Amino acid sequence: MSLPRVLVTRKLPADVEARLKRDYAPLLNEEDRLFSAGELAARAKDMDAVLATVTDKLDAAAINALPESVRIIATFSVGYDHIDVAAAAQRGITVTNTPGVLTHATADITLLLILGAARGAGWGEAMIRQKTWQNWAPSGPLGTDVTGKRLGILGMGRIGQAVAARARAFGMEIHYHNRTRLSEAGEQGAHYHESPEALFAQSDILSVNCASTPQTRGLVNARTLALLPEGAIVVNSARGDIVEDEALIAALKSGKVAAAGLDVYAGEPDIHPGYRGLSNTFLLPHLGSATRETRNAMGFCALDNLDAFFAGKEPPNPVTP
Repeated sequence: MSLPRVLVTRKLPADVEARLKRDYAPLLNEEDRLFSAGELAARAKDMDAVLATVTDKLDAAAINALPESVRIIATFSVGYDHIDVAAAAQRGITVTNTPGVLTHATADITLLLILGAARGAGWGEAMIRQKTWQNWAPSGPLGTDVTGKRLGILGMGRIGQAVAARARAFGMEIHYHNRTRLSEAGEQGAHYHESPEALFAQSDILSVNCASTPQTRGLVNARTLALLPEGAIVVNSARGDIVEDEALIAALKSGKVAAAGLDVYAGEPDIHPGYRGLSNTFLLPHLGSATRETRNAMGFCALDNLDAFFAGKEPPNPVTP
């Protein structure tokens, strides 16, 4: 019996590719080159599955261009806003993702963003690298304490809850908004807000940890940023399109927002150039899941989905429209 044929759109960790070679007939991307929709469709000829990543823009046109042989798209990510799941469903193509396995790594990055933005890690490192540090000065430049600050978590899913657990160790007061309120035990003393607007008004530090959906895209905008306390800090480790760049940059320039820590961006890697010129930004290149352990776990989770599908079982992590 022939092994299922899998198109792998990016170069994956060595251990993940080894399991692919053992259990499947993969077409690997050894050069780790980004494919256009047309190239992806051409490479998918005679393939049974596509193992995709967040860099593959699988909109309706790209989905409909896939050959009839493709029956499942397993994305190497928890987010799936890069895939038109409804178009895939219409084609009878199953879509799966990798939730849970990157929770802790992403929560760690979120705390790094909070601390980096609050304590001026961006401008502090620049002073060292650019040799502009003169001496220790009691009057500045200065950051701000996080202890005792109100941390507003926008999206209290797995990652949001892991962020809250870490923030409690820093003595932060937890506030959150979520589509559904957590149980009293799940809240662990966190303050629930029924609307994003109510959350923003109580957030000395705002952490964006929600999924990118039609309801959340552009949610951090000029109107909602104006609700933040003066000199608040904004961090985003979720998806770039939740934040309207022009509005955040204007708030950073005016001082309404004292600092921002960002790991994700709209249109990445071609981020808004306005961020680069601001000293009160702490910027990372989408490192949320970038640990050896987490990337392996993501790959194995994607393969678990493929294993179940080709065994005639329900994949453990199906995505529905």
